[in-house]
Amino acid sequence: MAGYSADYLKRLMDAVEAFERAFESWMVTQEESDHVSSRGLFPTVWATEGRDPAELRMLELDVAETAGAAARAVAVTGAYIAVAGVGAIDPIANWSLMSAPKALIAPSDVRMTAATVRGRLRTMISEAEAAAESGAPGFAPSQLHPLIWSAAAAHWTTHQYRVAVREAAEALTVEWKTRLGRNDVDDTVFWQQTLSAGDPEPQKPKLAWPGDPNDKTNKSMRGGLEPLARALNQLATGLNLTIRNVTTHTRHELTEQEGMERLAAYSYLARLLDKCEVHRAEITAGA
Repeated sequence: MAGYSADYLKRLMDAVEAFERAFESWMVTQEESDHVSSRGLFPTVWATEGRDPAELRMLELDVAETAGAAARAVAVTGAYIAVAGVGAIDPIANWSLMSAPKALIAPSDVRMTAATVRGRLRTMISEAEAAAESGAPGFAPSQLHPLIWSAAAAHWTTHQYRVAVREAAEALTVEWKTRLGRNDVDDTVFWQQTLSAGDPEPQKPKLAWPGDPNDKTNKSMRGGLEPLARALNQLATGLNLTIRNVTTHTRHELTEQEGMERLAAYSYLARLLDKCEVHRAEITAGA
């Protein structure tokens, strides 16, 4: 899979294996249960009677340290698990929850996740090595705009490219709707109103490219700021119509290349939007 070097993926593999060793060393000191036995009310692990507290503390710190490094591998491979009423969580990063009442995860979840991560990493390493041997230029999706990649990562790493693109597109719109308090309109209308020319209205803020509209050399754009602002509106609206709507309302799968191109387009849009200024209507006294 494009995006990560084989060396980086191998380091992640080493981190996961180190976590597994530390986890199993700690588990030797624990009584192990599962969700059925705990009836969903009790911890799924607890210290064996008579264990030295100092020893337990040292082993727990080892698990915590290695989990910090291994958790990145879960994000890269998308190996989260779904917990009813909570959503997707990372069992490696949240291993300590097993000791809490109403534990969300059990030791089997941690072991299964680690095994899944190793399996996916092996495949990704093979693909990265093959890509390196082919001499093809690399593509690092993890270097896309953080909002875009964080929304796409779990699906991209499991080769669900259409879903990855859809989630990235949704995430960008939801982010800006939330920032501007505009959950009252559909997505395409939101971009058309938010990036249109003119002054903002009450409860309808606008995003505007910074700078003096009369400066014809602004940002090296021939014709000045106004054409750039208009083009940004067209870009956001166009991507929503040609990418977001298509990936949402059809089940046609994308190839990796098609997915990369679409994510890159949204990443570029996200970076442009970050540079914009938020303009809000002034509230006059007595209004």
